[in-house]
Amino acid sequence: MKTLLRLQLPLCLLAFAVATPLMAQARRVAPERLNAYWILLNQHVGVDVPNSGRNIYKPGCVAVTYTIGSDGVTRDVKAVNVVPDSDLGPVAESAVKSFTYGPSLTNRAGEVVSTYYVVPFNAPDDKAAQQQLMAPCQLPGYDAG
Repeated sequence: MKTLLRLQLPLCLLAFAVATPLMAQARRVAPERLNAYWILLNQHVGVDVPNSGRNIYKPGCVAVTYTIGSDGVTRDVKAVNVVPDSDLGPVAESAVKSFTYGPSLTNRAGEVVSTYYVVPFNAPDDKAAQQQLMAPCQLPGYDAG
């Protein structure tokens, strides 16, 4: 019996050592480089915005982090930066949860990546003003190269 236990522990440790690289963090890709890996297939995304809530009518943005699985489905969706502080985080998360992706021509194997999306709310029509509004929601630490 003791011999069997001695063999099981090293086998469990070996199995964990082999599985650890498989559980490693997905490649972090900046939103502007995402199309090198995945192409967003949705033409339109519908979300339900509440009629009332904290700062929901103020211009702002929400940065939502997520992972795109090998099947093109979003996972681990989380609003991580809401500017200004408001009740729009769950609304932004619901939009990103409905994203569906297809692999790019250079990602035929469907490499899993981690990225983020900035959801603007009540943004002005002017492109420069939109970029200024969304700037506080840009996240560091994502590969831009």
